[in-house]
Amino acid sequence: MNAPPKAITGPSTFLDDRLGAGNFLKRNLRKVFPDHWSFLLGEIALYSFVILLLTGTFLTFWFKPSMGEVNYLGNYAPLYDVRMSEAYASSLHISFDIRGGLLVRQMHHWAALLFVAGMTAHALRIFFTGAYRKPRELNWLIGVGLLTLALLEGLTGYSLPDDLLSGAGLRITQGVAQSIPIVGTYISFFLFGGEYPGHDVIPRFYTIHILLIPGILLALISAHMILMWVQKHTQMPGKARTEKNVVGAPFYPAFMAKSGAFFLFTFGVIALLGTFAQINPIWLFGPYNPANISAGSQPDWYMGFLEGALRLMPAWEINFLGHTVTFSVLIPALVPMGIIMTGLALYPFLEQWVTGDRREHHVCDRPRNNPHRTSIGISAITFYGILWLLGANDEISSVFHIDLYTTTWVGRFAVFIGPAIAYWITYRICIGLQRKDAEVLSHGVESGVIKRMPNGQYIEVHTPPAEDIAEHIRGKKEIPMLVGSADGDGIPPKGARSAIGRLRTKMSEAYGTDHVPLTDGHHNGHHEEEHAAVGAGERKELH
Repeated sequence: MNAPPKAITGPSTFLDDRLGAGNFLKRNLRKVFPDHWSFLLGEIALYSFVILLLTGTFLTFWFKPSMGEVNYLGNYAPLYDVRMSEAYASSLHISFDIRGGLLVRQMHHWAALLFVAGMTAHALRIFFTGAYRKPRELNWLIGVGLLTLALLEGLTGYSLPDDLLSGAGLRITQGVAQSIPIVGTYISFFLFGGEYPGHDVIPRFYTIHILLIPGILLALISAHMILMWVQKHTQMPGKARTEKNVVGAPFYPAFMAKSGAFFLFTFGVIALLGTFAQINPIWLFGPYNPANISAGSQPDWYMGFLEGALRLMPAWEINFLGHTVTFSVLIPALVPMGIIMTGLALYPFLEQWVTGDRREHHVCDRPRNNPHRTSIGISAITFYGILWLLGANDEISSVFHIDLYTTTWVGRFAVFIGPAIAYWITYRICIGLQRKDAEVLSHGVESGVIKRMPNGQYIEVHTPPAEDIAEHIRGKKEIPMLVGSADGDGIPPKGARSAIGRLRTKMSEAYGTDHVPLTDGHHNGHHEEEHAAVGAGERKELH
């Protein structure tokens, strides 16, 4: 076997002697990563962020973050010699005069949408599988912070071209800021430098967009990745998978090859979208003028829920201690996002408090095996989805010829009733899927072979499930519950004696019950009727 060339061994030995890099690389390149399609959702967000940095750097070479007015003298004839801001003129210059500028602009916008979508899908995967549990609570909080910052980053970037559409969205942002009691006017002055729209908003948003938020995002993503690396990756239940091991492929070469190919695939999809799918054609909207507005304007998808909340909220304002509190703007601007983001941040700790489960978890749950958690998640998605849909109530009314006030009132009721219905339906589906799993283990799977019995009855022969499917089903774990009942002497546990303790116990019993036990039966080929039992989960003492 030929020795490596000196050009490689020399620098490698130099670094290894001084930094100990050899042992570090040898240990970490063999780190095992589990293999499951859902784990790639987070990589979509990561690679989209990389593409955002690359395309954004290109755009900064020509974009001018200034509200100073100029006459447009570029190649787009319909706007020739029109008075506009330097920000809008430079955006048109990038789109029509810079080779590849429009492609990069559209790739940047599509990558931003995919970045938020990837983070959202990744967060939902973590939530529904319970991958946020100990020891990953801190990483979950970092993820929630990343998602919040991504929304703010999208808002600031969307406003930079200073076209009519982004200006209308910026006007809503200013109204939301001013609706905050006491500090609202200060926030508005900080952003706009005076009366709206002022001359400072684009330079300040530009600094926030390319420097402040990306720097925080880079730091948090690095911390997120380091914690994931140190704590090891979660894995789905299956054969030979336990809380103390990881079954999968090594980082090098398997995971690196797969991740590299996935990055190229993500880049290719964004490039194709930027080439063939037009997005944000700012030249059609024209420069921003506070006196103008365009019909049917919609924000990017991730801010649609804010638009819907503002449209559904009835007019309501009060005067309190000399201050006007505009609830019709303040509530839809802060409450829906506050419910979702605060709920996400607190959920790991609330679940731990309800169940009393302080064990480490490295094997994920299947969503069906924790029906209450899954139902809560689907309810939140329904709540968000209704607000997002009603952000286009004018378009719905126009296209389907429905009265605008009808769509608004339907939305006002649906935003409360919809999540409750979604919770009940999801819960019943989860229980039904658990019963199906129990049936597969107990009776096997249909073989397609019909057999006639001596008494003339026809039955379908069942066969045992494949080993990997059976082990995947058997990976189900019971949800721990707190003990709140009295012992033999009639004395309840110490933690269950107060009003909060009794409430906690009842919540724990509700959260941990309605489980369908998994029992392996005998596959004797005879038809057996299923009797799904509902069992209580593992119980833990209250302290």
